[in-house]
Amino acid sequence: MNINVYTETTPNPATMKFIVNKLLINGSVDYPTKESAEHAPFAKELYKFSFVNGVFFASNFVTVTKTEGTEWNDIEAILKEFVKGAVESELKIKEDVEEEVNFEGTDSEVKIQQILHDYVRPAVEQDGGAISYKSFQDGIVTVELRGSCSGCPSSTITLKAGIENLLKRMVPEVQEVVSEAM
Repeated sequence: MNINVYTETTPNPATMKFIVNKLLINGSVDYPTKESAEHAPFAKELYKFSFVNGVFFASNFVTVTKTEGTEWNDIEAILKEFVKGAVESELKIKEDVEEEVNFEGTDSEVKIQQILHDYVRPAVEQDGGAISYKSFQDGIVTVELRGSCSGCPSSTITLKAGIENLLKRMVPEVQEVVSEAM
């Protein structure tokens, strides 16, 4: 298979999506630091570039966060070539196996998790990010935003206007959605 890589900007100016014409991973995985990539060969290699400050994988793309003071014009072609080579040589994203999606908790919690998985996750992945459910307590849903969503200026708007409104409409017990910092 001939691997093609193309890039897309994300709402976060410090991150860029490198999309390939092949499924890389079922689900998503975030490596926000060099240390977190210890058992992730693909991310570990990306962190060898001094300008890489974050790595996130989902379905058919890798989102790279650059260091401050680095320009995309200077590094985009280098990263594109690296991603192409890594995918062609089947460099592993992580050494352990992907876990299955299992929703647990009360009926409301399961419904919230299902909505986040079915409706919100695909939209957030479009922007190079990921969302994961943390808890539901006293009407407050806590989620964690990763990838390009982590620290993105528009993530608060996404959280409040998009996700919170959707959940309030579909699960009446929901009063608010908040994001847990990484």
